[in-house]
Amino acid sequence: MPTAPRPDQPSVPAGRPPVEVAAVGETMVVLCPAPGEPLERAERVAVSVGGAESNVAGYLARLGHQAAWVSRVGDDPFGRAVVRHVAAAGVRVDQVVVDPTAPTGLYLKDPGPEGTAVHYYRAGSAASRMDLGTLADPGLTGARVLHLSGITPALSASCRALVEHAVTARPLAGSLVSFDVNHRARLWPAEQAAPVLRDLADRCDLVFVGQDEAETLWGTADPTAVRRLLPTPATVVVKDGAVGATELRRDVEPVFVPAPRVTVVEPVGAGDAFAAGYLAGLLRDLDPVRRLRLGHLMAAQALTSSGDNAPVPPWAWFEDLLDAPAEAWSPLDLTGASARV
Repeated sequence: MPTAPRPDQPSVPAGRPPVEVAAVGETMVVLCPAPGEPLERAERVAVSVGGAESNVAGYLARLGHQAAWVSRVGDDPFGRAVVRHVAAAGVRVDQVVVDPTAPTGLYLKDPGPEGTAVHYYRAGSAASRMDLGTLADPGLTGARVLHLSGITPALSASCRALVEHAVTARPLAGSLVSFDVNHRARLWPAEQAAPVLRDLADRCDLVFVGQDEAETLWGTADPTAVRRLLPTPATVVVKDGAVGATELRRDVEPVFVPAPRVTVVEPVGAGDAFAAGYLAGLLRDLDPVRRLRLGHLMAAQALTSSGDNAPVPPWAWFEDLLDAPAEAWSPLDLTGASARV
C-alpha cells in the first residue's frame, strides 16, 4: 500500500507542528450575480474566493491535517481577502508571497440559459509570477505530500517551469508528489495541454484524473488505458463522476469503489474535495477501499453544498461509513441526508 513518506524531523518554528501537505497554485476572487441573472444586467454581485489547490488544503485542514497553501497574491484588497479566506479554513498561509507590482487574479461567473460561463482576468496576475523559488521556503521542509495541479503550468512559462522543477528535481525531499490533472480548456486547448499534462503526470507519485478529461486529452477509454498511458506513478486514481473511482497501483489489481448517490446542488469543487479525502486517507494509512470511500464522502459534501468550500462533518460520521460492509456501501444514498452535524 502506498503511503505518504515521513521524512526526518523537519525544521519548523518552535511550538508549531510540521506541515503535512503543501498545496501550490493560484486562488482568485470570484464575482457572481444572482442565480439566473446575466452578468451584463447585474447590479450586484456576490464576492467569494476559489482555487483548486487551496480548496484541497482547506478540506484537509478541516479534516484535522496540517496543510499549507503556497502561492502569490497582489498587494490589494482582493489579495488580502483571498489570504483571509484561506486562513479561515485553518490553512497555513506563511508561504504566501504578497507581490506589490502585480494584481490578484479574478474571475466572473455569468449565468445563462445554456449554463454558466466563466470570464477570467488572471493574465499577469501575482500568482502567474510563481517560479522555481516558490518551494524554497524552509517552512515546507518535511512536508509529507506536495500537491500540484495541471492548472498551474497553464498560467505562465515560469509557473510551468515551477511544476516541472517540482516533479523532476523534487525540491521537497522525501515528499510524495500528488498531481491532479485538472485540465482547464479555457486556459489551454486539449491539443496543447495533452502532451504537457501527460509528461508532468507521469513524473509524479500519485495522479488524480477524471475519466472524461483523460478521454478528451488522451483518448483513453477506461481506467486501465489511463494506467498504461501513465506507467511511472506508484498510484493513479481515475474518477468517473457518479459511477465511482478506481485506484490503480503498479503490480496490484485495480480497486473500484462506487460513488454514493447524492442530489447535486453545485458540482464545482467536488474533484478537489475527493482529492483531499483520498489524501487524508493516505496520511491516516487507510487501506485502498477506505481512502477511495473517504474521497467519495468528501466529494458528496461538495456536491450537496453551494460554493467551493463545503462544511466537513465530524470524523465519527466518516468512520461509520468507512467501516461499513460492502453490501451496505454499494446502495448508499446520501440524498437528503444531513452529514453536517
